[in-house]
Amino acid sequence: MLNAAGTPWMPRGGGFLLDATAPGQVFTPEDFSEEHRAIARTTDEFWRNEVEPHLEAIQRQEPGAAVSVLRKSAELGLTAVLVPDRYGGMELDLASAMIVAERVARDGSYAAWHGAHSGIGTIPILLFGTEEQKQTYLPRLVSGELVGAYCLSESHAGSDALAARTRATLNAEGTHYLLNGQKMRITNGGAAGLFTVFAKIDGEQFTAFLVERGYPGLSTGAEEKKMGIKGSSTTAVYFDNVPVPVSNVLGEIGRGHVVAFNILNLGRLKLGPFAVGGAKQTLGDSLRYAKERHAFGKAIGEFGLIQHKLAEMAIRLFAAEAISYRVTGDVQLRLAGFSWDKPGAAATMMKALEEFAAECSFVKVFASEMLDYVVDEGVQIHGGYGYHQDYAVERAYRDSRINRIFEGTNEINRLLAAGILLKRSRRGQLELVEAVKKLESEIGAGKIPGEPDPVARSKKIFLLCLGVAYRRFKDTLDQEQEVLAGLSGLAMGAYAMESVTLRAARMKSAGEMARVFVQDGMAQMENTARGILAACLEGEPLRATAGVLHRFAEVELVNTIELRRRIASRLLDAGKYVVD
Repeated sequence: MLNAAGTPWMPRGGGFLLDATAPGQVFTPEDFSEEHRAIARTTDEFWRNEVEPHLEAIQRQEPGAAVSVLRKSAELGLTAVLVPDRYGGMELDLASAMIVAERVARDGSYAAWHGAHSGIGTIPILLFGTEEQKQTYLPRLVSGELVGAYCLSESHAGSDALAARTRATLNAEGTHYLLNGQKMRITNGGAAGLFTVFAKIDGEQFTAFLVERGYPGLSTGAEEKKMGIKGSSTTAVYFDNVPVPVSNVLGEIGRGHVVAFNILNLGRLKLGPFAVGGAKQTLGDSLRYAKERHAFGKAIGEFGLIQHKLAEMAIRLFAAEAISYRVTGDVQLRLAGFSWDKPGAAATMMKALEEFAAECSFVKVFASEMLDYVVDEGVQIHGGYGYHQDYAVERAYRDSRINRIFEGTNEINRLLAAGILLKRSRRGQLELVEAVKKLESEIGAGKIPGEPDPVARSKKIFLLCLGVAYRRFKDTLDQEQEVLAGLSGLAMGAYAMESVTLRAARMKSAGEMARVFVQDGMAQMENTARGILAACLEGEPLRATAGVLHRFAEVELVNTIELRRRIASRLLDAGKYVVD
C-alpha cells in the first residue's frame, strides 16, 4: 500500500488528524478474507447449536452451565484465536479475534464469560509470561480446563488501579510471596481456576502474579447481584497469606502497570466488536417486532418515527463497526510479517497496540455509547413489551450499561485519549503544534481555508480548539478535565466521520448512512467546540473565533428524513442489519 508520494504507507497513532487517508487504506468488514468468513461461520454455528439452547440456564446461573458452553467453545478454538499453535491455539490474526468477539456478543452474560476468559484471563500470560509459565498455563486455558480471571479492581482502586492495597511479602525462605488483601467485582471469579492478581510488594512495587485457585488462603465471595449481565459470574476474591511461588511473578517486579495498561488497550479495542455484535442482535429483534406489531391498521415499521429510530440505530452501528475494524486493520499493518516464533514477538504486538492507544479508547467510548443508544431505542420500539422480561430487548438494555464502565470508564478513556495525543505531540511523534500554528496563521491573515470536505474541516475544528485551549491553560491543560474531554470528543468525532466516509466510498447504499452521520456529526462537533471556546475566551475574541468555527462546521444540508426512510426500508426488507 503506497501513499501519494509512492512510498510505503503506514498509519500512525493520531495521524488521522494530520494525514490524508484514501478509502483503500482502511480495513473494513468488506475486506474479510475467506478465512475470516470461515471463522465467522464457525462462530455463528457454535452460537446457534451451543449457546442459544443454554441461554436461560446461563441467565439463572445454573451450576456449570456457562462453563460447559465455554469449554465447547474452547474445543473449536474460539477461546484462543491469537494463541500460538504450540500452546494449542489457532494462531490467527487480530481481525479473526474481533470477528469471534462480535459473534459471541449476542448475549451480554455469555459475552462476559467468553471475553474475560479469552482476553484478560489469557492474554497477559501470552504477552508477559515466561516460557515456563506459558507451557504450564496456556494449554490448560486454551482447552478450558482452567477458566481465567483478572484481579485488578479493589473497593478503593477502580479507575485508579495503582492505589491498590493488596500486598505481597516475600517469605523468609525466599520461595513464595504471601498475598493479603481483596479484589472486587472480578468477572469469572466464581469459576476461575487461574487469577492474574495485581499486588504491591511490601506495599510499594506494583506487580502481577499468577495465582491458582487451589493455593491455600484464596477464597471467593458470593455472586454479586448486578443490574445486568446476571448470568455472568462476578465475585470478590480474598487473599489470606496466599503463598504464590516466586516463579509465578508475571512480568517484571514493580512493572505491573505495564501488564495492566497494555492488556487494557486490547480490551478496549475488543469492546468495539462486542458492542457491535450486541447491537446487531437488538436491531434485528427490533426490526422483526416493527414488522409484526400493528397499530392503527398497519405495521409500526411503516410509521416515520419508528423508521427514524431503526435507521439511526443502523447508522451508529455502521460507524462503530467502521472505526472498530479500521483500528484493527491499522494494528495489523503494524504487525506485517508478525510471527510468534520471532524474538520479541510479544513486545512487537504490544507496541502495535500501544501505537493506537488513543484510537482504542475512541472505539471503547463510541461503541459502548452506540450500544446504549441502540438498546434504549429497541425498548422504545417494543413499547410496554420492551419493559417486560419475556422480551430479549429488556435484558439487552440492562446488559449494555456495564460497557461504559468496563475497560476503564468512558470518562477515563476520554481523558486518556486526549492525553495520549498531547504526549505524542510533545515527543515529536505527532505534528500537532505545527498544524495549529499553520491554521492560526491562516486565520490571522484572513485566509480561512475554503475546504469543501467536511471531514477535513472537522479536523480543523479540533486544531482550532486545541490551540485556543493551550493558549488559555498552557501546562495546566491536563487538569482541565471538561476541556480535555471535549477535545477528545472532537478528535473522536473527526475519526468516526472519516472512517464512515472512507468505508461508504467503497460501497453503494451506505453513502446515505455516511451523509446523515456527517451532517449530524458536524452539528455535534460545533456544539462541543463552542463549549471549549467559551471556557477559554470571552468578548470579541470569543465572538470572532466562534465565527471561524461556524464556517468550519457548515455543511450542505441534505434531507435526512428521506434518507433515513430509505435506510429503514432496506432494513425492514432484509429483517436484519444490512449496509447495502
